[in-house]
Amino acid sequence: MQNIAEFRIIGRIGKIAELDKVTKVSVAANYNRQDNGEWITDTHWNEVTLFGRLIERAAKAEKGDMVHIAGRVRQNSYDAAEGKRYTVELIADGFAILAKANDAELASS
Repeated sequence: MQNIAEFRIIGRIGKIAELDKVTKVSVAANYNRQDNGEWITDTHWNEVTLFGRLIERAAKAEKGDMVHIAGRVRQNSYDAAEGKRYTVELIADGFAILAKANDAELASS
């Protein structure tokens, strides 16, 4: 049996950063929770790294677009002055635009 670490995010784009050979996309995911009997929405931002053909797809996306991104989770480590540091990276294997930002504006009016 194969061991896997995967993720799936459906949310709205906050920022797209095109770097040298990768694109980083920041996607908001909302979670509802109850606090003292009142429902509160928490927004969590997730930075996803895209390579290759997915960069071309992301080039058509804009801030506010609803996207579906799936991929694998990769843990890295590096040595810092304070000691060994660990990071978790989300690497996209799939990227799809579900709705454009202006579609949401039209639907709410």
